[in-house]
Amino acid sequence: METTNNYAYIDGANLYEANKELKWTLDYGRFRVWLTEKYNVKRAYLFIGLIPKMKDLYTYLQESGFTLIFKEVVYDGTGKPKGNCDADLVLQATRDVYEDDFQKSVIVTSDGDYAGLVKFLVDKKRLSVVLSPNNTEKCSVLLKRTGASIAYLNDQRSILEKAPGADRTAQGSFS
Repeated sequence: METTNNYAYIDGANLYEANKELKWTLDYGRFRVWLTEKYNVKRAYLFIGLIPKMKDLYTYLQESGFTLIFKEVVYDGTGKPKGNCDADLVLQATRDVYEDDFQKSVIVTSDGDYAGLVKFLVDKKRLSVVLSPNNTEKCSVLLKRTGASIAYLNDQRSILEKAPGADRTAQGSFS
């Protein structure tokens, strides 16, 4: 068995919103196992907005093996929570590169705001893959222009989708 020490950096809001738009519910427990088996991910950071009423979701995610990094949320004029985690994700990944904490990284997002980080990781030979929660049409062209390997989670839907009628603990907003 390979002994690589790979880390995943997951934009929780981007992942949740993409799956909602594609009309399927990700089974986070299966997703964590899949990350380990497919990409040898030892630590999976999930960047997520902190909303106190979602504590059961956070417990479920932690029990599934994710390391949660919380962002304080603010609410827009309609009451929708906003917790932009982009800077936190970039900082954590960059810090981990400089502290030499991992060998390769997996970035889970479709957001072009991460193109700079992806280029940095490619240059440092520390990127395994970008996993885009969106389909190819919705994945940012800025990510595509980095030349990084991009895979689409929707292609794994058959193994990562929550079974109908399964516990819905993972429902809720990741904003």
